[in-house]
Amino acid sequence: MEFIATLAGLLLATQVVAHLCRRVEIPEVIGQILVGIIVGPAILNWVHLDGMMNEFQEIGVIILMFIAGLESDLSLLKKYLRPAVIVAVIGVVVPVIVMGGASYLFGFTKMESLFIGVIFSATSVSISVAVLREFNRLDSREGATILGAAVADDIIGVIMLSIMISMINGSKGGHTNLPLGLALLLQVLFFGGTYLVVHWLAPYLMHLSERLLTVAAPSVMAMIICLGMAALADYVGLSGAVGSFFAGIAVANTHRKKTIDRSFIPIGYALFIPLFFVSVGLNMRFDNLQRSFIFVIVMTILACLTKLVGCGAGAKLSGFNLPSSYVVGSGMVARGEMALITAQIGYEAHLMSSMYYSDVITVIILATVIAPFMLKHALKTAHEE
Repeated sequence: MEFIATLAGLLLATQVVAHLCRRVEIPEVIGQILVGIIVGPAILNWVHLDGMMNEFQEIGVIILMFIAGLESDLSLLKKYLRPAVIVAVIGVVVPVIVMGGASYLFGFTKMESLFIGVIFSATSVSISVAVLREFNRLDSREGATILGAAVADDIIGVIMLSIMISMINGSKGGHTNLPLGLALLLQVLFFGGTYLVVHWLAPYLMHLSERLLTVAAPSVMAMIICLGMAALADYVGLSGAVGSFFAGIAVANTHRKKTIDRSFIPIGYALFIPLFFVSVGLNMRFDNLQRSFIFVIVMTILACLTKLVGCGAGAKLSGFNLPSSYVVGSGMVARGEMALITAQIGYEAHLMSSMYYSDVITVIILATVIAPFMLKHALKTAHEE
């Protein structure tokens, strides 16, 4: 019963703090992480990430990534394919090189440096969407390019994370107990099979679910696809979150997309997803913060500049004028959920030491808080032109 009481207390705290964050226009995930920091080992030391909590937060990651895949509008990416892909590719390459290089200069290993670059290649467009909607620019060319680039960004980021996890699993023997050659072959087959799931298997299973005489059959079938692909990805040495992301894309390719979206958001956000963000805070320690203060400041500045300059340059190459390129660049600065998920998955896969995990999370949070202010300034500048 102690775990259930802890669960109730954490959910109450996340609701209150998330509400207050919304009131002051700060992303609510920051408040949920703050709850974990306060009640966890970093400050009060009341709650620890035990076995049950860990299982709940893993399900939270899987559902969150499924929703991310479900809401990845591939039709938008197709419509603005050229500018979106250019913005996304440059916006991934620049952070990987610059932030990875900066991490290496700070004394990280080559693998850790590359992983930090991958973390900051991610974009969380949900914050930018709220600002664009406020300025009635969501349906503009800039808004559509930001959304399309974010879709491409997520897919590129997930693939890079998959490669890194498979590399680290291969070098350490992995958790799959499979020979390296066989594991790599299975991973290639997994991505090949994903195409079949997206185009044939998922639509067939969702259609089949409509004939079942059970409660919420389509939602249950979507959950089966989500967990099934997560388990399969884990078996071949990838992260389960990678499998659930592509499961979300597969279900989004069916006519039941809106129904599943409406049902999965309550499932995830009522319990599992808040606990994932709390667990991020529970993993944090501030013992090293005084020594790493310069690292946090430098990396926060680079986190903002790499997306602003990289994605802005991509927009300029695609034919946008300078104020519009500023809008696109600043709209891609927020890291939010995707970067946090990547950091957590990599941390659990031993791609980054626990000593620097808190510093990286702090940089993600700071960049996420700064991002909406940058986008608002860019939109006002573009409006004045």
